[in-house]
Amino acid sequence: MAAVQALEKGLLLEMLRRMLRIRRFEEQVVRLVERGEIVGAAHSYIGEEAVAVGACLALREDDYMTGNHRSHGHPIAKGGQVQKAMAELFGKRTGLCKGKGGSMHLADFSVGILGESGILGSSIPTAVGAALGSKLQGNDRVAVAFFGDGASNEGAFHESINLAAIWKLPVIFLCENNQYAVTSSFKVMVATENIADRAVAYNIPGVLVDGQDVIAMHEVVSQAVARARAGQGPSLIEGRTYRYFDHSLGLSRIVRVPYRTDEEVELWKQRDPITIHTALLLSQGIATQAEIEQMDAQVTQEIEEAVEFARQSPYPDPAELFEDMFANPIPLE
Repeated sequence: MAAVQALEKGLLLEMLRRMLRIRRFEEQVVRLVERGEIVGAAHSYIGEEAVAVGACLALREDDYMTGNHRSHGHPIAKGGQVQKAMAELFGKRTGLCKGKGGSMHLADFSVGILGESGILGSSIPTAVGAALGSKLQGNDRVAVAFFGDGASNEGAFHESINLAAIWKLPVIFLCENNQYAVTSSFKVMVATENIADRAVAYNIPGVLVDGQDVIAMHEVVSQAVARARAGQGPSLIEGRTYRYFDHSLGLSRIVRVPYRTDEEVELWKQRDPITIHTALLLSQGIATQAEIEQMDAQVTQEIEEAVEFARQSPYPDPAELFEDMFANPIPLE
């Protein structure tokens, strides 16, 4: 309760607004994939909204962020434009990456999003590089690397965290432990009880936090950000969370062997991050039911407009294929 009282009303409401924005965006993505309007792989973030929102609201707009294949929630949480994000999923020229990145490669430099990648753990070194750049330039920007429990077993994770610890770089390693790497439970893929326990090997703080509690996430990440800005180096944070859908949309049509029970999924849905935060806002008199419903209606309309914007936008011209791919373009003749 003390953490709630320490936060401004506007911030508490913005937490709900951004979680709703991610939820309504992702619900539309699910429908659009099912209809065939969005093609290719798409990974739903539904159920994990509190991790990204709590973390990103602890950052400044000019702080850096990198993400992974489950990539839609992070840019929205950081303040990215939902119209451009949706257009990118449609492969349209008006998208964040001009239609060339798609669902797993969203980037928006205007709010510090350096990019996301479908290659497991590959964006973690990018965040470390950004943090090194901040240190060399003498500014106080920090970088946050979002990754899943599966990526914590990749060499890129261990190499990155080791280098960051040695050089005391201003980077936060944020593991969104949704407990399954595709269909493999982290409990049988990780030797430690918690992924945060791995921090001890690198002599940095490691914190396990309830990833369904947006306020708890915000508090822990805020502490890590303050530590990084003060020159005290990196932190490893594990947000224990859960994805309601399979690893990628449509995976159940390919993988027939059940890897989790319906009871487990329903149990986690009872701790839905939006439901938890809504209940708190109501109980503390921070918002009324009517105000929350109005917010939800506004967000829903915003996402519907983003879908229409994406539908009406043009595809990139094939002649633009090599634009933005090279700092110094290779002559074609």
